[in-house]
Amino acid sequence: MEGTFTPARVARIFAAAAGLLLIGTIGFRVIIGESWLNSFYRTVVTATLNGLDSPPHGAGGRLWTVVVVLGGVTIFAYVGAAVVEAIAGGVLTGAIAERRRWKTIGRLRDHYIICGYGRVGRRVAQEFRAAGASYVVLDYSDDALDAAREEGDLFIEGNGTEDEDLAKAGLDRARGLVASSDSDADNLYITLSARSSRPELSIVARASDEDAAKKLKLAGADRVVTPYSTAGRVMANLVLKPQVTAFLDVVTTAEGDDFLLEEIEVKESCAHAGRTIRDLRVRDETGAIIVAIRKRDGTFDTTPSPDELIEPGDVLIGVGTPEEIGKLEDFFAPREAVAR
Repeated sequence: MEGTFTPARVARIFAAAAGLLLIGTIGFRVIIGESWLNSFYRTVVTATLNGLDSPPHGAGGRLWTVVVVLGGVTIFAYVGAAVVEAIAGGVLTGAIAERRRWKTIGRLRDHYIICGYGRVGRRVAQEFRAAGASYVVLDYSDDALDAAREEGDLFIEGNGTEDEDLAKAGLDRARGLVASSDSDADNLYITLSARSSRPELSIVARASDEDAAKKLKLAGADRVVTPYSTAGRVMANLVLKPQVTAFLDVVTTAEGDDFLLEEIEVKESCAHAGRTIRDLRVRDETGAIIVAIRKRDGTFDTTPSPDELIEPGDVLIGVGTPEEIGKLEDFFAPREAVAR
């Protein structure tokens, strides 16, 4: 009703009511000769449709009563219409917004699911927004859902431990899942459910301690983060290696404007697969630097030489400005992507 009962509209309602009472009182005073108090009283009870025990004497008094009654009916009808408009408008707008939200979620592909929208989940969403990644929030807490609405996030009221709710979030079409609930048990169930449905899905889970982390890895989590251990390690490094830590903080956050670290998978159809870094002149062509390569067997080459062969299935770790990273992604894009 906030949008319906604007200050101007409320002022018009009060002005109309005050005008009716003033004119009605003067009319009854002049036409039937009652005192000002009785005339005001008769106007109030007439305008509010309560009526009086005895009708006024004379045709003039009765006709003026009809006029006041019609004025009161008009004002009440105006207020009633505003109320109905506010209720119907709110219900209709809410229904349209709800339908639009579900349609948007249904169209998501290669998105991420955040199960648990507490402090950790909200930080994950912040990074996703900065990176331009599509995601949907899955939580049942009123506070979490209110926070998701405030940020304009796509959300589903539900529990990641329920297969049905994961399906609503598009688990079969998702690229990855973050189990960021405050409960280790919930994260364990979420990981088990997601892994059983999608064996190839990328799953990152939160754990409160090392024991929980071990169980989550056994349940199928690809990566497990323990916030307290991570925070302690970062704080120690800020003291021991402040510049290194500051650099890593810059290149690993999606909100950074200077440099980014990005991973790029080399597909079979990539035109540059099967050639060396030296032959491709990656730095000259893109401006970005390949600082590491994850080979197909899972091993890392953290200082690749210029003669390192780039093969299909390799994952390149590049560093550079957002523009340079964009050029690096285009450089190693599959042929069909380049054609498009």
